[in-house]
Amino acid sequence: MEDKECIHTSTCPIKDETDPPYYGHLARSSIALILAGGRGSRLHHLTDWRAKPAVPFGGKFRIIDFPLSNCVNSGIRRIGVATQYKSQSLVRHIQYGWSFLDGRFKEFVELLPAQQMSGESWYEGTADAVFQNIDILRRHNPKYVLILGGDHVYKMDYSKLIADHVKKSADMTIACLTIPQEETSGFGIMSVDEEWRINSFTEKPKPEDATPIPGKPGQALASMGIYVFNASFLFEQLVRDHNEKDSSHDFAKDLIPYQVPRFRIFAHRFIDSCVNIASSGEPYWRDVGTIDAYWEANIDLTSVIPDLNLYDDDWPIWTHQEQLPPAKFILAKKGRLGQAVNSMVSGGCIISGSTVCNSLLFSNVHIHSYCNIEESVILPNVEIGRNVHFKRVVVDKNCVIPEGLNVGFDREEDRKRFYVTDKGITLITPEMLGQRKHFVK
Repeated sequence: MEDKECIHTSTCPIKDETDPPYYGHLARSSIALILAGGRGSRLHHLTDWRAKPAVPFGGKFRIIDFPLSNCVNSGIRRIGVATQYKSQSLVRHIQYGWSFLDGRFKEFVELLPAQQMSGESWYEGTADAVFQNIDILRRHNPKYVLILGGDHVYKMDYSKLIADHVKKSADMTIACLTIPQEETSGFGIMSVDEEWRINSFTEKPKPEDATPIPGKPGQALASMGIYVFNASFLFEQLVRDHNEKDSSHDFAKDLIPYQVPRFRIFAHRFIDSCVNIASSGEPYWRDVGTIDAYWEANIDLTSVIPDLNLYDDDWPIWTHQEQLPPAKFILAKKGRLGQAVNSMVSGGCIISGSTVCNSLLFSNVHIHSYCNIEESVILPNVEIGRNVHFKRVVVDKNCVIPEGLNVGFDREEDRKRFYVTDKGITLITPEMLGQRKHFVK
């Protein structure tokens, strides 16, 4: 096969778009910007003191570790993280856990706090968050810009997404997945032609107004909030949108609807670049934006074959690794046996004369004797006193659970003190226990 010229430079001979070296070249020519400034209000009290991307997940990770790991594993080593809402724990996590990239090779994870760069306002929308960092992006002179959300759990090879973008000579490419039509009110919904060029895009339509996928009634094509732009095109569009007085400066509400009828905007199927296939045969992607979804995604990790594979050496999830002793299970007395079954238990945990079943324990959880913990997610640095019984509970960081507390068996009684979802998942935070961990008047 004859060499053919890269469509964006005359100095980049390549053999074929599917060659792995081509993917690596595109990744090195790209910069990723992760939008991590949102609160995530549907997680209720879990995001009272932290941004959603900083919420712990999976025993030792935080949600933002997934898009960050996808970038590094894809060969994208120039990454910006735009922060805004209560970002201190997120900033600390990135400083501690993501400082291993080497600046000598122009690799970095750069924190980009809202700084009122273009006026007196903070980030007003997703597009405005990028616009306010446009000078920083230009300084790195990328050919492609990858825009990501920081609040979803999934594994994806972004280099394949970028290669698909270049192969189609697109101005912008949107990663998409298939969802039930009754869920369309939470997504940007698009329709495409036979070449996967987008011919319509509607932000969060009612299910009855959403365009179904041809030949697949009851299903719709949804944006994942993952975008690839030619850098020069993105900068041009951000400046144009910034000068539109009536714009809300949001990609899904403003930029994409403007661009679709005027430019080459394509969809990319998630299944073509996903790394993790769930047991259902569908690519794994979770919006853990509600307490129920958060609980379900964590508890799924304790199953025999979880939908999300955290044991994949070929696509590891990187994070800040605390130096902790191994988990410890003590006492082997009748009625006072320290054990955990069908569970994940992180480093630093001590289970003393209690039983943990179908649960996930983050680091440094200490459970005293005569407790029974079932189907529960216990975040780091929690101490549980004697004779505590939990079922379908999420416990926030730093809680000290008093002796004899029973939660998860009487919803009405639980609602008097804690937050209980419609599906019966109970959330406990230090403030609900009268424990003041945040010294704010």
